[in-house]
Amino acid sequence: MKIGWIGTGVMGGPMAAHLQAAGHELAVYSRTRTKAAALLEAGATWCDSPARVAGRSEIVFSIVGFPRDVEEVYLGPDGVLAAAGSPCRTVVDMTTSEPRLAGKIARAAAEKGIRSLDAPVSGGDVGARKGTLAIMVGGDRDAFEDVLPLFRLLGDNIAYMGPSGAGQHTKMCNQILIASTMIGTCESLLYAARVGLGQQAVIDIIGTGAAGSWSINNLGPRIAAGDYDPGFFVEHFIKDMGIALKEAAALNLALPGLALAHQLYVAVKARGHGRSGTQALMLALDALSREPRA
Repeated sequence: MKIGWIGTGVMGGPMAAHLQAAGHELAVYSRTRTKAAALLEAGATWCDSPARVAGRSEIVFSIVGFPRDVEEVYLGPDGVLAAAGSPCRTVVDMTTSEPRLAGKIARAAAEKGIRSLDAPVSGGDVGARKGTLAIMVGGDRDAFEDVLPLFRLLGDNIAYMGPSGAGQHTKMCNQILIASTMIGTCESLLYAARVGLGQQAVIDIIGTGAAGSWSINNLGPRIAAGDYDPGFFVEHFIKDMGIALKEAAALNLALPGLALAHQLYVAVKARGHGRSGTQALMLALDALSREPRA
């Protein structure tokens, strides 16, 4: 198939590569062309705008940073839906974004006879590279069935959750759970270090029992190794939690655990780690318990 891919960062690059490796023809756009270098070297066609991507593609995928980026990609003057006479019949946004915006894009796409899916993912950079992501999908059911063979190249747990916005709401459930789990992961390993235990040794034993989680088993070893490189950016996690808090407020729903995690991650960003991985929460929690320097 002729596939368009917009956004070739930590997640998008390896995800697009899976489709390319399966023999699909790729047209790509990214704000930073160098991030698409590997795809271009493997035969992808570079496009200088999302509209140009749509002009060369039957299905367009995107995974970018923030809701404002998603809106620009689809609804901007050079966006996917601005392409005149485009062969594009389905758009799939895999960014974690606002449910409201997913609905807005779906309505604008429908006016042009294009089907729309919101399909955020979970599994981080490891899942993106291995093709083992969890993919939660909202939007047109027939479009989901058509795109499902492509989703299976990207993930091993794929679920249709309902109409437009349902994928994004499901991802909010995911992020709410991860937020508090990350606090527990970092506090556990901080305690281990302070009492003189080897952090990796602790992970190896507690990660196999009732305390096991994706966070302790995948991000815990990075913390133990002092590796704070991003699999998922702190600033993007703050964005996700902000969306969830906004949605919760509209429902008169109190989520104090999420609010605490959000504030802790704001502190991580304030310490200069907005572009670090979410495991950098460890650095902020560690700093809370250290005596100030004279």
